[in-house]
Amino acid sequence: MPSFELLSGYWSQTEIATNGLILLNLFGALLLGLAVGYERSYHGRAAGMRTYGLVCMASAALTIVAGYPGFWYGGHGAALGVSDPTRVIQGVVTGIGFLGAGVIMREGFNISGLTTAASIWTSAVIGILVGVGFYMAAIGLAFFSAMIMIYMNRIEAFLPARHAIAITLRFKPGFHPREDTLRRLAIERGYRIATGTFTIGSTNGYQEWRFVALALSTRSGASLSSMADELAKFEGMDSYQLSHARN
Repeated sequence: MPSFELLSGYWSQTEIATNGLILLNLFGALLLGLAVGYERSYHGRAAGMRTYGLVCMASAALTIVAGYPGFWYGGHGAALGVSDPTRVIQGVVTGIGFLGAGVIMREGFNISGLTTAASIWTSAVIGILVGVGFYMAAIGLAFFSAMIMIYMNRIEAFLPARHAIAITLRFKPGFHPREDTLRRLAIERGYRIATGTFTIGSTNGYQEWRFVALALSTRSGASLSSMADELAKFEGMDSYQLSHARN
């Protein structure tokens, strides 16, 4: 039966002060992760502010918790017979990484599930903090993570960003488009074709071109509906598909 002294060690003044310091580090890591993530989000990448914020914050939690082994388990690690919890932590982090990778899906130029994967990994870190007895830090990490996933999409919507469009063009048999012509037409409509996104294929004489068009600025870029109207009148066009992309 655990004694009151053993249980109270988890909420002693020194433990609370250590947890407070950890929370300050987590908050700083969160802000820096959000800053880096905004750069990616601004350029239309799939991994944005939420993903970077969660991963940066959880990584900081694992790093800083390793610096306070004397405060693990309420400062009673030796009494509990704990040999080396870092081995367990390494195994958990590695295993959860594979689990998170399983929820990441790619369809064409769109990638989904990155934030879910990051939140799964962050949840594992929350469990680790609880396991070693840093309860207040675990509560703070859970709170920060929930706020990111609930409100960050709304915040990102107000921040300036360059949107991207995934475009699939299928041309009539015998029609051979020119890449420089497509690039020029994209520029005229406020977009540039993203480097490394061109894919060209041919089926039964129909050439199919796929690429991502990235807006030149936060205010440029024709709408999907207006681009669809123009493509419908484009010479040699058989069919097309437009969708918002995060790659």
